[in-house]
Amino acid sequence: MVEAFAVASGKGGTGKTTSTLALGMALAADHDVTVVDADTGMANLLFHAGLDDATATLHDLLVEGTATDVSEATYERFGLSVVPCGTSLAGFEAAEPERLRDVVAELARDTDVLLLDSPAALGSKSAVLPVVLADRVVVVVEPTIPALSDGLKVQEYARSYGTETAGVLFNKVRNEADDVAAKAERHFGGPVLANVPESDAVRAARRAGEPLLAHAPESEAAARYRRAADRLDVRDGDGDAVADRFRSAVVPDTP
Repeated sequence: MVEAFAVASGKGGTGKTTSTLALGMALAADHDVTVVDADTGMANLLFHAGLDDATATLHDLLVEGTATDVSEATYERFGLSVVPCGTSLAGFEAAEPERLRDVVAELARDTDVLLLDSPAALGSKSAVLPVVLADRVVVVVEPTIPALSDGLKVQEYARSYGTETAGVLFNKVRNEADDVAAKAERHFGGPVLANVPESDAVRAARRAGEPLLAHAPESEAAARYRRAADRLDVRDGDGDAVADRFRSAVVPDTP
């Protein structure tokens, strides 16, 4: 079985990478989970997962002539399989976004859940491809009307390529944001998965180079992420069929 989720937002700074790793660790209690940093231009998952010294990354898999085997860029950390992306401008410029299809297809054959940490904006092929490849998208937003608007743009684009909405995750919440959450459930295709509070524990985990659920598993923020993961009903997909779908996916034009 395998299902691919894109974790996306309409802007940077929403805590998307923190959310990707937290959801991954929570889901790993019941599933084999692979996390891919698909943000080839502004990657930072490797710092959150203590992989800043990784010798091979997604960039190596996306550059013709330097591509290594997918397994060489996959690291076992915190109960997850993690494929980090490099941070060099040269690597980003040399990377061919279309190659992500084959990378994801290879990973899909040997995991239950694929989480694609997606770029914040939708301004290039490398940015939109993870959303197009995924079965469903988790939209991470801060509880403000402008942030909701940005998140809805992500959902609209995803739907145009047949990607469903798994739910919206409110992050950096300073109150329960009930009013905004009600608006979200009216406009988004999936439920509100959780309201994750603004948290010193999240900042401390980032400084330590550890996922939140490893650094502060008893924190309220960690509990909310586990609640969100519980609401993601992972669907049973055939790994080979999903891999074939990824490899034949149409590379989208920029929005």
